[in-house]
Amino acid sequence: MSAAIRTALVVTNRLSGLGRGQDSAAAAVARLSAGGVEITEIRAASAAESVRLVRDSLTDAGRRPDAVICVGGDGLINVTLDALANTGVPLGLIPSGTGNDLARALGVPTDDPVAAAEVVLAGRTRVIDLGRLESTGVEPMWFATVTGTGFDARVTLRANAMRRPKGPARYSLAALAELASGLAVPYRIELSGVAVGQLDNPPADTVLETEAVLVAIGNSRTYGGGMLICPDAEMDDGLLDITVVGKVSRWKMLELLPALSSGKRIDHPATRRYRVARVTLSAPGAPATTDGEPAGMLPATLSAVPGALTVLAR
Repeated sequence: MSAAIRTALVVTNRLSGLGRGQDSAAAAVARLSAGGVEITEIRAASAAESVRLVRDSLTDAGRRPDAVICVGGDGLINVTLDALANTGVPLGLIPSGTGNDLARALGVPTDDPVAAAEVVLAGRTRVIDLGRLESTGVEPMWFATVTGTGFDARVTLRANAMRRPKGPARYSLAALAELASGLAVPYRIELSGVAVGQLDNPPADTVLETEAVLVAIGNSRTYGGGMLICPDAEMDDGLLDITVVGKVSRWKMLELLPALSSGKRIDHPATRRYRVARVTLSAPGAPATTDGEPAGMLPATLSAVPGALTVLAR
């Protein structure tokens, strides 16, 4: 499908990508304006203010834009989803973050803001699912890519605090640092809405008790700038893919990390994959991140929400 984009609300994080967002925003806005799009730009002082301003615009019939465009990374998109999900207003992407995994999944250029703006101007739309995380102590959160728990969430939180290096190398260094702490913890994994006969799924809804280094829940396939953690995930199947990396040694994790960082598929005997509509995870002391953003601690319940987001994609 396609949509004519005449007006757009542009949400910017000009500090994304270690400052790359500033140049990306200027180049994208210039191209969109030259293409006849009337631009209203939001530069809010906080995530909460940004969400409020986007929501106000979408609920005001006189100001409702043809598209909301995020100039930034997956974190900015994650924040914006709180106002944009289930509205039908398409999301456009001008990637300028560290990971840019949603843009990569949608075929949006990640290193050329003008080319990304051309995708917006073309107006081709696609409807995708979102994930929804609910956990005690945090507000419910949407996610478009992957929720990480356990080791990978600790790695993401550490990487977010690092200024160098850029891209996947930052996650690799953070992972090496996290290897110094404990790895596997006991998980309780409650699978609901099991897609029978797919991946390693059991024949019916069930509860799994296992030790695991990490459990990742994917609406899409990659996180951390292209790490292929949920290699079979589809963004429009109404389901979430779950990757469980069981108990492995530090040495084995050292072997797996380079392949994961380079975007290769990991098929280790300690890895299991499931496809479900809903999962509840419990594990002692395990943090969670959604689209690279902090999402509290387990336990948490994650659900697929079919068709919750319209995007502008190739």
